[in-house]
Amino acid sequence: MRVVFGVLSLLVVVAIIGILAKKQLSAIAPVAAPATTAPGAPMAPPTGTPQQQVQQFQQAVQGAVQQARPMPDETK
Repeated sequence: MRVVFGVLSLLVVVAIIGILAKKQLSAIAPVAAPATTAPGAPMAPPTGTPQQQVQQFQQAVQGAVQQARPMPDETK
């Protein structure tokens, strides 16, 4: 009997957490993607071979990784 109440209470807690999570996620407004092209304009297809596209992506990642981080102000 104790096991049945334990399982039922666990299910109730999971249901409550699910409802609260759903409310929180629906309250967040979807983030709009930055408009790089005119609205309604079709996106340009990727250029180059897949190998070139991979290389361009790797170069972009390396450039982002190697950027210097801003140092926090030492006001203490």
